[in-house]
Formats: sequence, structure tokens, C-alpha cells
Amino acid sequence: MRRRRWTWQRLALRIALGAVAVTVLPVAALRCVPPLTSSFMLERRFLARGERACAAIDYHWVARREISPELAIAVVAAEDQRFSAHAGFDVDSIERALRERRGRGASTISQQVAKNLFLWPGRSLVRKALEAWFTVWIEALWPKQRILEVYLNVAQFGRCTFGAGAASADFFGKRPAALSGAEAALLAAVLPNPVRRRVDAPSPHVRARAARIEREVQRLGGPAFLAEHGL
Repeated sequence: MRRRRWTWQRLALRIALGAVAVTVLPVAALRCVPPLTSSFMLERRFLARGERACAAIDYHWVARREISPELAIAVVAAEDQRFSAHAGFDVDSIERALRERRGRGASTISQQVAKNLFLWPGRSLVRKALEAWFTVWIEALWPKQRILEVYLNVAQFGRCTFGAGAASADFFGKRPAALSGAEAALLAAVLPNPVRRRVDAPSPHVRARAARIEREVQRLGGPAFLAEHGL
């Protein structure tokens, strides 16, 4: 009986270690290797239906040095102003979102990278738990600069457009290094819902949000904020 119990314990340990390896090894590899795709891109290409479906995905990796700092500071200002200070989770924002019963507003850039790369759209408890698990490992294994670089490359800016390289070419006909502050703010303004909110045909709401983002960028100190905070 004791031997059988020990056998089951070893089996459980092996399963647990295997599960950790399956999730952690890809995170470790992506610290240095550009992702070829993401779960969100695959979902849009093969699982989405109707308007959400894409015949092809427009995405190509662009190194951080080739992306305008205007876009980096715009997404930080819009999505996660405490990005450089937290360890993956903004507790203050989570508590505020719970008090105000908001579904959005507490997700950090690190969490969004975890979700976009490895998971699926939705708000189930299982998905949120996996998002937290991947976020912990991303924060443990990647420097903040890498997290921001990957986010700028895998974030969805249009129905089938992912990343700064594709977005700058599709919507502005230029390289991502040449994006202006106003263009960067417009890209950041659609991130909450890049299918319904469009860069190429911005609604008054999107334009107003872009203007707010520009003001926030100025309040933070512009692109100089990135260097000051190690980003």
C-alpha cells in the first residue's frame, strides 16, 4: 500500500513538473526569440467567424530600436502608467476596478502580453488564472524592456493587423520609427477594442481618447519618461 502511494506521488510530481515545463519553457525562449505568431493571431485566422475572421494576418516583428518611442510612451500612458513599478499586477487598479465593478482597467501590459501570446479571448476564471500564471513567469524571466517590446509587436491594432510594424505601414504608410506623437496616440486609442475602434476611420470617441492620451504623455514627460524609468 505504501509503495502504491509513493508511485502515485511520483506520478503526480512528474505531471506537475511537466505542466510547469510546458508553460515556462516557451516563456523562457521568447525572452530572446521573436514570436512567430500569437494565440490571438491564430484565433483570428482559424477560429473566428464573420467579421472577426481574417483570411490572412498582417504581422512582422520589429526590433524595439526601430519603433518610435512616441508609440512606446503612448501605450504606457494609455494602458499601464505604473508598468515600470509593479511586478505584473497593479493592485491599486484591481481594487479600483472591483469597487467600480469594471471589467476593464486593471489589466497591465504584462498581463496583456501573457493573454495575447498564450491564451484566448474571454473572461473565464480558468483563463484569468492561466493569465496570472504566465504573467508571473514573464515578469520573472524577462526584463521590462523586453515585455514592452513584445507588447508593441503582438498588440492588435486592427481587425487583422498586429504589431507596430504592420500598423504603421497599413494605417500611415510609414516605418514604425517614423510615427509621430499624434499617430502613436491614435494607435494606442484603439487598443481596448481594435476591431470596433478603427485607426483608419476614427470615431469622435477614438479621437477624443487619442487627445487624452497625448495629454497624458505630456504629463508624464514624453518619451524621456521611458529612459527615466528603465524602459
